[in-house]
Amino acid sequence: MNAAENGLYFLPLGGSDEIGMNFNLYGYGPESDRKWILVDCGVTFGDLSTPGIDIIMPDSRFIEEHRDDLIAIVLTHAHEDHMGAVAHLWRRLGQPPIYATPFTAYLVRDRLAEHGLLDEAELHEIGLNSRFVLGPFDLQLVTLTHSIPEPNGLAIRTPEGLILHTGDWKLDPDPLIGAVTDSRALEALGDEGVLAMVCDSTNVFNKGESGSEGDVREEMIKLVGEQTGKVAIAAFASNVARLETAIKAAEANGRRVCLVGRSMYRMTAAAKHVGLLADCAPFVEEEEAGYFPPEKILYLCTGSQGEPRAALSRIAEGSHRNVTLGAGDTVIFSSRVIPGNERGIFDLMNRLAARGVKLVTEKDRGIHVSGHPCREELRQMYQWAKPHIAIPVHGERRHLMEHAQFAASLQIPHTLSPKNGDMIRITQNGAFVVDEAPAGRLHVDGNFITEADALSIKERRRLSFAGHVGVAMVMSDHGKLLAGPDVRAMGLPDTPDYGLDEFLDDLADVAERAFDRLSKRDKRDEEKVEEEVRLAVRREAQRIWGKKPHVEVSVLSVA
Repeated sequence: MNAAENGLYFLPLGGSDEIGMNFNLYGYGPESDRKWILVDCGVTFGDLSTPGIDIIMPDSRFIEEHRDDLIAIVLTHAHEDHMGAVAHLWRRLGQPPIYATPFTAYLVRDRLAEHGLLDEAELHEIGLNSRFVLGPFDLQLVTLTHSIPEPNGLAIRTPEGLILHTGDWKLDPDPLIGAVTDSRALEALGDEGVLAMVCDSTNVFNKGESGSEGDVREEMIKLVGEQTGKVAIAAFASNVARLETAIKAAEANGRRVCLVGRSMYRMTAAAKHVGLLADCAPFVEEEEAGYFPPEKILYLCTGSQGEPRAALSRIAEGSHRNVTLGAGDTVIFSSRVIPGNERGIFDLMNRLAARGVKLVTEKDRGIHVSGHPCREELRQMYQWAKPHIAIPVHGERRHLMEHAQFAASLQIPHTLSPKNGDMIRITQNGAFVVDEAPAGRLHVDGNFITEADALSIKERRRLSFAGHVGVAMVMSDHGKLLAGPDVRAMGLPDTPDYGLDEFLDDLADVAERAFDRLSKRDKRDEEKVEEEVRLAVRREAQRIWGKKPHVEVSVLSVA
């Protein structure tokens, strides 16, 4: 490969070998003057392995180093795993202009305002089906259906050929909100010639089709009509069609709707901004909802995934200041269990059940459909687009490999299952990994953005597993112990037979003996004292407890 020749490149830094945190770079040009666009800039969320971390983002180091060549960020839709990192990374990426359709742009503005960036950022609100040019890229939005308003595929025309980046999608003949998938546009792209299709793999193992929001609405209206007490519906706030379904189900059964949870207010405001939810009755305020008879109110809640700070979790704990549920009431989970969230969701359900609340899930009734394509929908997309190369994304390794095999069975000539960090050159002869870029993760840790392998995170994991012991000592500059050792601890256990005070006294004795064993010369070396005492205390803690806590020793020398 000649570094001076033009080339077309695809570089995923998030969303390949994982579901979520989508971050896809497309580049065109010679190595010395290659221009890039970023398609989507998303987040994923922390779990028990990342204590104290709520938001995780792709490592953007590669494009930060090429920020002068990053033309723009183009967003396919407004889900957090596609746009949630924009406000966090925008400065680091060189403050590029942002392109989004009206619903997505509304939510991006909201996030930029939270970070004090709204007046600085260049945000272009573009219409559905827009076509615009950014450097060597001729871009066209293609209307698709998904579980959020205004989902778009992206046709990327370059001198090397046409790429179809699907983003998230499904085929819904009755999406309720927004237009159906623009099959004519997809067929036209196929006739024009799609060099490569970069495509959603989430449901590749699922046969058939994902189902329609229209069917969910019919079932939800029936289900709500069968209930006699208070009803709460937990759903993803971003699924505006589902929110409208909940509202219609309430209205059809003589109930008023009360929104519970910040995301519900944010998403309904965005929806109304673009003309959606226009014919719904005004929402009841939380403070007023409690005065309604139980059979006349429906709560639309955040927290379907068991998030501990979401509205439904606080209701289940009995700590919500305005909303209570109990015997005779019903919670409808109009969502699926996202892998990794099982424990939180089942804990939430158990807490609700303990209060006497009736639970209804997608396994009981047809109250949820996926927003991603199953195999028959994938088959149809390939028939329309007829790509020369299939590049599966938005899936774990097993999803991507299965998708590639499925594409090959549909007679797609070339397939490639990428990993985050693969620099892929796309040519008429196929797609090839030609280099590798850094592809780690960044953590939003309070007000800071840190590396995933930062010492602070490693220490936090150790503290969460084995606790902390602190030892303080004062000695003279001649090496005589003047005070201490004073031992304090966090996260260490005790029993009725062996209390924590005894534990700490034993550790203090070990620390003093370790100090006494040092030579006169070593006793005048603060670092030597700290290290020897630390090792001795940790060994003794392990002997007593069976675990090695994090031990920190502080020595103060005085004249």
